[in-house]
Amino acid sequence: MSGENDQTRGSEEAIRESGDGIRGAALGSAPVPLSVLDLVTVGAGHTASGAVRTAVDIARTAERRGFHRYWVAEHHSMPGVASSSPAVLLAHLAAHTERIRLGSGGVMLPNHAPLVIAEQFGTLEAMAPGRVDLGLGRAPGTDGATAAALRRTERLHEGADDFPQQLAELTRFLDDSFPDGHPYAKIHAVPGPVQATSPGGVQSAHRPPLWLLGSSGFSAQLAGSLGLPFAFAHHFSAANTVPALDLYRASFRPSEVLSEPYALIGVAALAAEEEHEARRQVLTGALSMVRLRTGRPGLVPSPEEAEAYSFNELERGFVDSWLGNVVHGTPDAVRQGLDDLAKRTGADELMITANAHGGAARLRSYELIADAYGLPG
Repeated sequence: MSGENDQTRGSEEAIRESGDGIRGAALGSAPVPLSVLDLVTVGAGHTASGAVRTAVDIARTAERRGFHRYWVAEHHSMPGVASSSPAVLLAHLAAHTERIRLGSGGVMLPNHAPLVIAEQFGTLEAMAPGRVDLGLGRAPGTDGATAAALRRTERLHEGADDFPQQLAELTRFLDDSFPDGHPYAKIHAVPGPVQATSPGGVQSAHRPPLWLLGSSGFSAQLAGSLGLPFAFAHHFSAANTVPALDLYRASFRPSEVLSEPYALIGVAALAAEEEHEARRQVLTGALSMVRLRTGRPGLVPSPEEAEAYSFNELERGFVDSWLGNVVHGTPDAVRQGLDDLAKRTGADELMITANAHGGAARLRSYELIADAYGLPG
C-alpha cells in the first residue's frame, strides 16, 4: 500500500513541477525553452536496434542538459526512420528517463482508432505520470498506398471535416466525457479518469496534454480555435512558419488548457566543432530527402557517400534550398541562428531535430548546443 501512495505522491509532484504540462522554462542564455525531436534515424551500416539505443542516449542527454521535452514522430515505410510506433518507443524511453517530458510529434490520428490512442497514452501516463505529451497530426506520415494499408481503406480521412471529428472523439475518450445517450457513453479508455471515479478509485484524473501539429494553416487555425498548444514543422515547411503562427495567434480562444497561445516550432539544427564537419553531417540528411522526394527512400547515407554523390541540377537546387533552412555550423553559429529564428518567429519554444548519419554526431550536437547556451549538466 505504501508503494502505491508513494507513486501517487510522485505523480502529483511531477504534475506540479511541470505546471500546466505545456509551458517550459528557458534555461541558461537560451531565448526560449529548448526541446528535442528525434526521428530515430537509421544510418547505412547501422541497425534499428542501434538507432533505438541512440534514442535512449539522446533522451537521457537531453534530460541531463535541461531540454524541456523529447518527442518522436510517426513515420511508415521509410527504411531510414525507426519511429513507426511512437507509443512503443515512448514506453521504452520512459523506463530510461526520470524527469524530461516525453511525447509524440506526432501521432497521425487518421491512421488509428481514437480509442486505441487514448488507451496507449493513458498507459504511458501511468508509466510516466505528469510528463507525457500527445501531439497529433492529420497527415498519414507516409505515402498514400501505405496509408491505405494502415487504415484498411482506400478512402484517406484527412479532410477538414474528418480530423476535427476524430479529435473530438479522442478528447472525449481521454476525458471520459461522452454524454448520456451517446453510443460510446459506456466505453472507457483504461487507464484513464474512470478509475478515479470508480469505488475505491485513487488514480489521478490528469491526462496527457493535447497538441496539434501542422505544416500549414489548417491545424494552426484549429488549434487556436480550441485553445490548444500548437507545434509547427518549420524544419520542412519553413516558408509557411510565420503565416501559420500568425494565424494560430489570431484564431486563439482561451480555454481551460491555455489562457494565451503557446507555439513551438521544429527546427533542423546541427552543431560541430568545425563548420566543415557540420556541413558534411547535414548533407547526409539532405541526400536522404532527395531520395525520399524522388521515391527512393533508404537508410541515411554516410558523410562520405553524400560528399561523393553527383547531384544533378534539379537535385542541387533542392539541396541548397533544404540546407538553407538547416541551422548548422559551429556552436556559436548555431546559437546565433536559433536566437535569430526565435526572434523572427516569436516561437515560445524551439524543438531541435539533428539529422545525421551517425548517433555520435547527433549526440555531440546536442551537447554543443547545450554548452553554447550554458545549460546545466
